[in-house]
Amino acid sequence: MRSLKKKSIVYLVSAALLLLFVFGLYRHFFSGGKETDYLTATVAKSDIQDTVLASGSLEALQQVSVGAQASGQVKSLRVSLGQDVKKGQLVAEIDSLTQQNALQNAESALTQVRAQLRSKQAALVQAQLNFTRQQRLLAGDAGSRENYETAQATLQSTQADIDSLNAQIEQAKITVSTAMLNLGYTKITAPMDGKVVSIVTKEGQTVNSAQLAPTIIILAELRTMTVKALVSEADVIRVKPQLPVFFTILGDPDHRYHGTLRTVEPAPDSISSDGSDNKSKSNAAAAPVYYNALFDVPNPDNKLRISMTAQVSIVLNEAKNALVIPSTALGERSKDGRYQVKVLQTKDGKQTVATRQVRIGINNIQAQVLDGLQAGEKVVVGEAGAAPAEDQAVMVAG
Repeated sequence: MRSLKKKSIVYLVSAALLLLFVFGLYRHFFSGGKETDYLTATVAKSDIQDTVLASGSLEALQQVSVGAQASGQVKSLRVSLGQDVKKGQLVAEIDSLTQQNALQNAESALTQVRAQLRSKQAALVQAQLNFTRQQRLLAGDAGSRENYETAQATLQSTQADIDSLNAQIEQAKITVSTAMLNLGYTKITAPMDGKVVSIVTKEGQTVNSAQLAPTIIILAELRTMTVKALVSEADVIRVKPQLPVFFTILGDPDHRYHGTLRTVEPAPDSISSDGSDNKSKSNAAAAPVYYNALFDVPNPDNKLRISMTAQVSIVLNEAKNALVIPSTALGERSKDGRYQVKVLQTKDGKQTVATRQVRIGINNIQAQVLDGLQAGEKVVVGEAGAAPAEDQAVMVAG
């Protein structure tokens, strides 16, 4: 029985060795000569850009908070939300009874001072005549010097009173002008052409301009919008004014809006709070830093709105109809700046791989080939089985 078990084990081992031998022969004769399958991409012509990506928001080119400089109840609101208004158009009125009373009091005070001036001017004429008479009498030894000196003092005093009243009149005029100005403040007008984008104070509310100038409406010029793009500190050194720029909005991602970069602000928004907040240097260093890049875009159909999110691309460099290959095809970079690229060649039905030195221009997801390759050639981006399925799909598509 034990001998039978030993024979069975021997048979099993022999069968396993035979299978291994057959598998080895199969690999040698049927698989050993198979060519390597390469993943390739065709050298093609295409437009290529080197861009800085940034997230931004839309603002009105000009926005004004129209406030009240007079206190009182908002008697009437002459505009509605979304209405277009012209410069100088009446937008609201504040109850003006207090200001009207102040103006009447100021005008009455001015009238009173002017009446006092006319009275003094009449007294001046009398004092001038009396002084002249006393002067003649004194010269003819017919009058006393005391009467002469009294007449002279009365003349000078009356002239001084007139000068004082003239000054009071000027002061009263200023008071009247101020009262008229305050009365005018009860009628609030638009400082520019624009659209009413917010109504802050409702009709019937009471405003107090003595404490803080209250905002009645917010007016914005929406025919031109300003895009404020946040550029990271790593990219801002490459960004400068006059560069072409385009953006898309979330509601219409297939449409590009184009513009020209107007300016790049020299400091981030956080500088206004860094001066007052006692933040530690470690927290400040860990926080990301972004700089505002601003550009304007026409908005004739009012499609763009305030506070919309914009996906911004700042074009640093671009090339039209250039030879391009996937950046994954680039190999080692030599000291002269050229890259090694493997090119798949077919001759007499056999595939061979040649190594080329190529000069590259713009290089991001795709690389611009300046020389070393021709359109239609195939570059190697990998080997079948050497990359995960997802990567292979991407390479084949390229």
